[in-house]
Amino acid sequence: MQTETCDVLVVGGGGSGLAAAIEAAERGARVVLLEKNAQLGGSTAWSIGSVTATRTPHQRRKGIADDPLHHWEDMPGFAGDLDPRDNPSLRRILCDEMPETFQWLLDSGVRFMGPMPEPPHRQPRMHNVLPNSRAFIYHLSRRARRAGVDIRTQVHVQQLCREGEVVVGVQAQTPAGERVFTARGGVVLAAGDFTNSPALKARFMGPREAQVEAVNSTATGDGQHMAEALGAQILNGDLALGPELRFMAPAQENFLRRLPPWGWLAELMAWSVDHVPAFILRPFMMKFLTTALAPSLGLFEQGALLVNRRGERFGAESDSPALRLPEQPDKQAFILLDARLGQTFSSWPNFISTAPGIAYAYIDDYRRNRPDVFHEAPTLEALAAQLGMPAGALQAAVAGTRIAPAGAGPYIALGPVRAVFVHNEGGLRVDTSHRVLVGPDAKPLDGLYAAGSTGQGGLLLKGHGHHLAWAFVSGRRAGRLAAQRATGAA
Repeated sequence: MQTETCDVLVVGGGGSGLAAAIEAAERGARVVLLEKNAQLGGSTAWSIGSVTATRTPHQRRKGIADDPLHHWEDMPGFAGDLDPRDNPSLRRILCDEMPETFQWLLDSGVRFMGPMPEPPHRQPRMHNVLPNSRAFIYHLSRRARRAGVDIRTQVHVQQLCREGEVVVGVQAQTPAGERVFTARGGVVLAAGDFTNSPALKARFMGPREAQVEAVNSTATGDGQHMAEALGAQILNGDLALGPELRFMAPAQENFLRRLPPWGWLAELMAWSVDHVPAFILRPFMMKFLTTALAPSLGLFEQGALLVNRRGERFGAESDSPALRLPEQPDKQAFILLDARLGQTFSSWPNFISTAPGIAYAYIDDYRRNRPDVFHEAPTLEALAAQLGMPAGALQAAVAGTRIAPAGAGPYIALGPVRAVFVHNEGGLRVDTSHRVLVGPDAKPLDGLYAAGSTGQGGLLLKGHGHHLAWAFVSGRRAGRLAAQRATGAA
């Protein structure tokens, strides 16, 4: 089997993997990055693109005095009763390192709007990337290549290679066949979470959760699986964002997702947010806000129903419908509203979907922007015909509910919606140097680092912008430390 040798080997080409590769390469290490997909991006490219940080230029321009200590103190407010399960040492690293890492992103060409408020943060700290989350991958991959990183795609890493108690590389399937990659400084696992690993979800969450798909279908927990084989431990594997309902994405991406991540365009968008009147800007924002976001739970609290493709309710809407949806035909459902609800969700404070700090989308926004998921008819019978459902089933579904009976239309169906996991918190146990810990005594496994979701180490990252912040902070630190180890080994 052919063998290649480098200084630092990075497994995963998302935000954390690229950050690790750049940091190691810019310190003189010869770096090889392996990505199993045909394109770089990982879950970073699927994200909304929020990064939470303090002491940013954006905060200073708005006269906001903020610091990492206050950030560290505020984060437990998101965790609530789960706070005892957090890793406060890693949380401190995240908060302390983010101001410099935010500047590093700016230096890489990434641009943001904000900051936006998000309680319980005591100050606005959430910064949204422009024009979309692909900008992270575009600019960081360019910086990685300038630094000399050898990027290989369509390479599926299958197992870690160990000599004694030291991880020395990986065995991988490449387009040219099986190959061994060895690394003098170590391996950085940056392969994402396990939201699309049925085995890990079944073990940590349950059999019903195992049936729920992920936003990122390739987030299969490869790093967690390989490290567990060497005695590593997954922490907080039962915690996740989801399962939740999401609107099906449009067949063709809207123009905001297709916008190229050019610096001048991002700068123009940032200027527009602060200077263009809201009535002009809002139609553009709605193109984003009506894509594949989660419908507001307020819809069901106000009486909207959830029906499957046969027009049947499949349980109470307040009783975890996302867990039951994968058992329904095509794993899809529709949100049913009557005229009263249509009027209610036409204005604040009742919205259909939102992106934090940007805007809110209402009924008319979906009517204009998503005709593929907006269905309206004067009667239940006509609506059932539009959706290919038996009229009698839809009429039976509304019986005894707050939805007006047949003949009191118009009626609206939003969907289809599906159930997904967005991300989960189940990362490997690591120390403050991002070394993977193994065995009952939690001993560092020499030569193996983990970053991002793979190396979350028990850190709780609720609140927008914390997962991406950890991806970049931990990736940079792991790459830096692996490069230092390579220097010592040389």
